[in-house]
Amino acid sequence: MSGHFSISDRFQIIFRSLKYRNYRLFFYGQSISLIGTWMQRIAVPWLVYKMTGSTILLGISGFAGQIPALFLSPFAGVLTDRWNRYNVLIWTQVLSMVHAFLLAWLVLSGNIVIWQVILLSFVIGSINSFEIPARHSFVIDMVEKKEDLGNAIALNSLMFNGARLIGPSIAGVLLAAAGEGMCFLINGFSFMCVIISLLFMKLEKKELVIKKSDIREELKDGFSYVFGFLPIRHIILLLGLVNVMVMFYSTLMPVFAKEILGGDSHTYGFLMGAAGFGALMGALFLASRETVLKLGRIIPAAVILFGTGLIVLSFSRIFSLSFLVMIFVGMGLMLQAASSNTILQTITDDDKRGRVMSFYTMAVMGTAPFGSLLAGWLAKTIGTPLTILTGGIVSLAGAILFLRKLPELKQLVRPIYIKMGIIPEVAEGIQNASESEIP
Repeated sequence: MSGHFSISDRFQIIFRSLKYRNYRLFFYGQSISLIGTWMQRIAVPWLVYKMTGSTILLGISGFAGQIPALFLSPFAGVLTDRWNRYNVLIWTQVLSMVHAFLLAWLVLSGNIVIWQVILLSFVIGSINSFEIPARHSFVIDMVEKKEDLGNAIALNSLMFNGARLIGPSIAGVLLAAAGEGMCFLINGFSFMCVIISLLFMKLEKKELVIKKSDIREELKDGFSYVFGFLPIRHIILLLGLVNVMVMFYSTLMPVFAKEILGGDSHTYGFLMGAAGFGALMGALFLASRETVLKLGRIIPAAVILFGTGLIVLSFSRIFSLSFLVMIFVGMGLMLQAASSNTILQTITDDDKRGRVMSFYTMAVMGTAPFGSLLAGWLAKTIGTPLTILTGGIVSLAGAILFLRKLPELKQLVRPIYIKMGIIPEVAEGIQNASESEIP
């Protein structure tokens, strides 16, 4: 029936969450800020590799930026459930802006040394450990109707990956023309957009229930909730596995662009931009969906797409083929992350949302440090192409294991949707998800 919709109707379906004023402000402000964030994400590993020429130091730099999520995210989740998410979000944006300006000043003044880059990577990783659970949990405060939550999450992915498309492309040009410092400076100014958008929001005042229980007890409750319920557990575990494998290509992409393809910063920027384009297409697909039907099926299908892409990439020595494959790599990765996020947010109790999102953050970021270190060590031992190949094979294995568990998971999720009273198709969709073949 959806095939009879006009283009304008489809457009309204895709962007329906923008009807909420607060979410609309956030969407536009964050969209600009994320372009700067992606410019910095591209510039930091390029700066490290240019300064040192070392894949090991590339891995250490990535490790420093991701390791705080492993240790701080559980505490950040508990505190996000206790504190005002809005205030947490504003303060983390301000601190991220200061961080970007400091990095820009060090590079533009010519005083930058490698230990400073690694230390500042650790600092921004620590800030993100609080920002990410707060941001994901805050979506439900901006979107009034819960049935639009999945669309809002898809639009978050859309703006993230739209920036992922634009940011690396700009960074590729700027790295060659003006250097890494300019990328960091632009990122610093871009944070002002999201800070202003947050300050203009009108939110209902909610009374915070001051919890007197011990933080360790709440940590334990959160852990038991996440790993005691099979659907949440398996979604989180697959996310963690895949995000270790993400580091097998993202950490080594400067090396792949320069040594395997014989390119430069433009090559690197366009390859990462291709992944952003693929993710953007995946986000548009999810946002255009009217319900959360068959998200259970999309998760393993997306991982299969991602893993197959890495395997093909490992054999590629041609830029055009690598560019094409990176589109599918980015699409698979985004579809898995956004679909997982939507299901987790929908089936999670409100009072545990921050803690569940903190485990989501751990799965996406906290596992990545080990991926960075492992990628650097494997690249040194067996070479960059074989390292990327290994990432693809492990991802496929994880998808197959998840597929085997899917019938059991859909039986557990179905009653929750029925009890919540979300549209009837939701319950049927989760049930049918495991009975349909992977496209």
